[in-house]
Order: sequence, then C-alpha cells, then structure tokens
Amino acid sequence: MIISFIIPTLNAASVLENCLKSIKSQNYPYKDYEIIIADGGSIDNTLKIAKKYFAKIINNPLKTAEAGKALGIKIATGKYIALIDSDNILPTKNWLKNSISILENDLSLIGVEPLFFTYRPQAGFIERYSALTGVNDPFALVSGVYDRQNFINFKWTGLKIDQIDKNKYIKIKLKPNTLLPTIGANGTIFRSDFLKRNFDSDYFFDIDIITSFLSKDKKPIYFAKVKQGIIHTFCESSIKKFVRKQNRRITDYFLYKNIRKFNWDQNNKNGILKFSLYTILIIPALFDSIRGYFHKPDFAWFFHPIACYLTLIVYSTVYLKYKLFSLKAVNRNNWSQ
Repeated sequence: MIISFIIPTLNAASVLENCLKSIKSQNYPYKDYEIIIADGGSIDNTLKIAKKYFAKIINNPLKTAEAGKALGIKIATGKYIALIDSDNILPTKNWLKNSISILENDLSLIGVEPLFFTYRPQAGFIERYSALTGVNDPFALVSGVYDRQNFINFKWTGLKIDQIDKNKYIKIKLKPNTLLPTIGANGTIFRSDFLKRNFDSDYFFDIDIITSFLSKDKKPIYFAKVKQGIIHTFCESSIKKFVRKQNRRITDYFLYKNIRKFNWDQNNKNGILKFSLYTILIIPALFDSIRGYFHKPDFAWFFHPIACYLTLIVYSTVYLKYKLFSLKAVNRNNWSQ
C-alpha cells in the first residue's frame, strides 16, 4: 500500500461525496491507496457514502477530528499518510501523483502540503475569503503563522523560514525553538514511518507532531510546499457556521491544552497582541482588504474585518470562560458539516 487517506467525519454527508469522488478520480492506481473514515457517530448518510467508495470505516468514540486522525494513523498501512478533511476536494487528477513523486525523489522530506487553497469564483463568499487570504482563521494571518499563500502579499507564511525554490515545490527548513507555521491539515501528506515513530496519543494535533520531534531531536526537519492547491469548502457562505467553527477551534485548544505539545498563547504572545490591536483599530483590516481586492478583485475580501471582529469576540469570550473555570466542551451530538 502506497498511501492511506485518513478522513475524520461526523455528519459530513453534505460534503463527503465530493471529497471521495475527487480521491477516486486521481490518476493513481486504486490498489495503491486506502481510504480510512474515522466516524464520530454520524446519523446522516455519511456512512452510506463512505461504503459507496469502499472506505474502511472505524468508530471514533471521542468524536473529535483529532481523535479520528489518531485512530486512523494507528491502523494505516500506507507508506504515506494523507490527512484530508471531509470538506476538502482534490482539485486536479494529478494532485496525488505530484505530491508522492516529490516525496519519492527527495528522501530528506518528512512531508508535503499544498501551497495554497484553490480559489473558485463560483464558491460561497467565506470559502472564497479563505482561499484569498490563505487561512481559515484570520488570527493566523495577522499573527504571521499562516501556512498557505495569500493574495495580499503573495507569501505562504509571515515567519522567517529558510526555503529553497525547487521549481515544482518550495523546500522549507523547520528549526527547533522557533515559532512554526500552522502546517499539518487540509491535504498534508506525511511519511508514515515518521508519524508512527513519533506519535503515540489518543489525539493528533496538526502542528504538535513537528513540535514534539524538534524538541526531542534538536535538529531541523524538511518539508515541501507543493505548488498546487486544495479546495476547502470552509463554511461556504454561512457566518453562523464560521462562528461555530471558531468557537470549536479555541474551545478545543483550551480544553486539550494540557496534552498539547505546542502552546500558542505562550509562543506567540506578540501575535495575540497584534491581532487584538489590528481588529480593534479596524483600519489595518480594511487596508488589507483593499490591497487584496486590487490584487484579486472579489467582494469576499470585505468579510475580513468582520471575520477578525467575530474571531476576537469568540476567542475573548472562550478565554474568559477558561479563566473562570466555566468552559465546557463543544456538544458534538448535533454537529454537522
């Protein structure tokens, strides 16, 4: 087995078929990959769709995507492991082939991921906003830890990362004791032996596996940003869904903080202050929206100040609850994509 796709699901029927269809359409032998669906108890048509594509379905009693990824990694048989979300779509038929060929030809790499989110003019305005800014969370953009190319400054990260352009991909060097970009989700492919050698937990948090390795081995690792995209149908046009996902993101961070390897609020204090001022002052967010609009005209840019404001409110509220010991886990019984 060459590659294992791991897809955590929970009532993902509205998006899963497009995800699986894009995997099935790859110019890659069907016998060389497996699809593992780690399901958190879906009551819609998620499992029916998964069976239609001959996926291996495993039960995820802890329900979270991080727990599902952990279960999938433990049973994966592929040489490589692709972490795909149910609302991801592989945009081209050679997407997988391009990624695997880079890993096969450069043995120093521990993994690869797409350079950008694929922009689709017909998509919902929040999906377009995410593709234009290169982030699902505006905090990552403003604080500089983003890991996808945007149309504001055309960079894939705001951090100082050693990198070499290799034509089809950018080879990056991640060092110990440095702030890292948010690598690890939405189409990231790792070498299976790297994950299985360095991972032993009930939860897989994207950036933590890299942080843990760098802390332990005290030597740099190499990653590739492949010059291709991935579609993330993130929230489509639903502001309600955007708020709900931001709430889930930060609530899970604080609830699982004691088992996380990377402490965002300690390692990126300047980023937290910068994002707060950036949002409250409004002008910086509007300036970036206008700058982005001139580079890639789309009125979705003007969701940016709103997205920042909503994120600041949600994050501040959850942080206050955490400090007051009143923070409760997100109820996933009625969760759906």
